[in-house]
Amino acid sequence: MPLLPIARRSPSRLEQAVHRPGAGVGGGILQRLFTHVFKGLVYPQIWEDPRVDLEALDLRPGARMVTIASGGCNVLSYLTAEPETIVAVDLNTAHVALTRLKLAAARHIPTYDVFYRFFGDAHGRSNITTYKRFVRHHLDDETRRYWDGRDRLGRRRISLFARGFYRHGLLGKFIGFSHLVARAYGIDPRRLLSARDLDEQRAFFAASLLPLFDKRPVRWATSKKISLYGLGIPPVQYEALAAAGGGDMSLVLRQRLERLACAFPLNDNYFAWQAFARGYAGSGAGPLPPYLERAHFAAIAERTNRVHVINRGLTEQLALEPESSLDAFVLLDAQDWMSDAQLNALWTEITRTARPEARVIFRTAAVPSVLIGRLDPELLARWSYREADSLAFAARDRASIYGGFHLYIRDA
Repeated sequence: MPLLPIARRSPSRLEQAVHRPGAGVGGGILQRLFTHVFKGLVYPQIWEDPRVDLEALDLRPGARMVTIASGGCNVLSYLTAEPETIVAVDLNTAHVALTRLKLAAARHIPTYDVFYRFFGDAHGRSNITTYKRFVRHHLDDETRRYWDGRDRLGRRRISLFARGFYRHGLLGKFIGFSHLVARAYGIDPRRLLSARDLDEQRAFFAASLLPLFDKRPVRWATSKKISLYGLGIPPVQYEALAAAGGGDMSLVLRQRLERLACAFPLNDNYFAWQAFARGYAGSGAGPLPPYLERAHFAAIAERTNRVHVINRGLTEQLALEPESSLDAFVLLDAQDWMSDAQLNALWTEITRTARPEARVIFRTAAVPSVLIGRLDPELLARWSYREADSLAFAARDRASIYGGFHLYIRDA
């Protein structure tokens, strides 16, 4: 009897994005492990500053844009600029479900206070009642199955909003573990939030947090690629991030954490609250993402039908868009993951679909733009890099975790 050929499973979209040929046995194992952990919820909150994004994009009413969804915070925040359409794509089905949940909640929860309790406090049994009463029956079948589905411990996923949502997901758990490590050395990171000004923030960092980076276990852990999967950093991006510190990852992380803790006042930086309090300041008294601010609630609720959330890759989605039809592109840090071939395929579609003076923004783990020396010169020649503006935007990015922010504008 002849042997039948073994059927090979087609790689998922996420595998196609993350896996690099020629990585070797060890590198291939790391890539597969990252793909596995990245399939679930990674970012309960997105870590790109929407205020900087909106400044750089200069969105006008009626603009059409494409963005990576991630946790959905910025997608909803962009609605404050009155775009005509936002196409939000993501390879991670949990992020797609989260973004759709936020949109349905903004549209159907009747009051700001209830909406804030759900996504701002994100902790309390009343949120489950809110979900069942106002949101659940407005979800598409796929999204409803996700939130009604159960995790490995048998708990419904929607119960995350009764158990402290921002303490969960890969990033939430990574931050929680970091707090445990700090407390093992007698340091409570939450004490930073008692600082009354930048001088006190800097003093606390220097006295309490900075010495942690000299601890041998911390230096050992940060030298391992797998240890930073909790930040959503795949192996290839780890290498770019380490290169920013001359190969010393501990140095890079120390510099980024110092900026997060010391560069911006606490009353203006909700990213610092997420890092050091594992949530937002209580009762909406502190800084918030634009979509959670009371002043924007009614406008966002009215505009949620302008957003289309799709489980698809960015290049794949752009191939479906008409020529010269888009005004803005938000790539997050996705290009750090890409091979040269993937990078050129993406920018071929961006260039085809971009209107004159369309804007592209993205972030990078290292400081330089990933397009330098990698993108086809003919493609790159159709775009103007706003280097001075990019440096200024990077300096104002409160999230503080990236090395570079980059703005490109399509030549007219």
